[in-house]
Amino acid sequence: MATASASSFISLLLISSLLLASFTEAQKPPVAKGLSWTFYDQSCPKLESIVRKQIQNALKKDIGLAAGLIRIHFHDCFVQGCDGSVLLEGSTSEQNARPNLSLRKEALKFVDDLRARVHKECGRVVSCADILALAARDSVALSGGPNYDLPLGRRDSKTFATVVNLPSPFSNTTVILNDFREKTFNARETVALSGGHTVGLAHCPAFTNRLYPKQDPTLDKTFANNLKKTCPTSDSNNTTVFDIRSPNVFDNKYYVDLMNRQGLLTSDQDLYTDKRTRSIVTSFAVDQSLFFQEFANSMIKMSQLSVLTGKQGEIRAKCSVKNSNNLASVVEDVVEEAWSGII
Repeated sequence: MATASASSFISLLLISSLLLASFTEAQKPPVAKGLSWTFYDQSCPKLESIVRKQIQNALKKDIGLAAGLIRIHFHDCFVQGCDGSVLLEGSTSEQNARPNLSLRKEALKFVDDLRARVHKECGRVVSCADILALAARDSVALSGGPNYDLPLGRRDSKTFATVVNLPSPFSNTTVILNDFREKTFNARETVALSGGHTVGLAHCPAFTNRLYPKQDPTLDKTFANNLKKTCPTSDSNNTTVFDIRSPNVFDNKYYVDLMNRQGLLTSDQDLYTDKRTRSIVTSFAVDQSLFFQEFANSMIKMSQLSVLTGKQGEIRAKCSVKNSNNLASVVEDVVEEAWSGII
């Protein structure tokens, strides 16, 4: 994926700073029990500036990292909640489930690198789940999308899910709406979250069912012919961008693509084909500010799905390994517990 120029990033940062004012001044949505808008103000006051700076530097070198981090956060929250379980490694971990095989390895490593920087500054007080949520938020903002505050205080799970059910790229709108409804999202929130596909890449097998053996009639012919050049066979492992208009910028052009029959996945294009969601797609396509507001609110809501707080879970010493598998962290836990008892 092409690297954005320095001037482009400066422009995006200026836009993001203006958006920050509008989104943080608005009335904040409800917060899950145990989370707080000021959770680390005392224990790690530089947390958000550390994460923001590292994301900013990383995206200058590789804008594609933004989509990778956003996707990992979504895949974490939609399985057993926003608990960092997707970050755990292992032969039977969530990372080895079929929907997660294409998660970007560089992005997974980047989260643990962030964790190391944060823990060096503040000690082991910030969870990997919180760091991932902040990384996704900053990836949105620094690639041109809305900025928004996040309630923090998540804890990391000690387990990962044995069954990974995620919305399928082959699903129609009925299935997608049902999948999201189970997570308490209405149609408007569902269409807004789908707008995350305004950045990022997809592998050919995720959409070649629309090309072979018979071409999907909802596909624009020129768009379909170009896809066939990228994916000459149904099992080709090449990749292409979700948004052909502005693939490296988080904006509302994804919805413009859908209106022009240039949605990549079945689950994308059917949002415009289906009468229940067509008007929502259109409203976001013609009003980027509206999309940004809806996306921000939906992301804040998603980031609170089934969170662990208080004494639940743990704060991992390494994001890819639970503490019981890390001798150094076990010793640290004992010391922390004894010290807290003294205090």
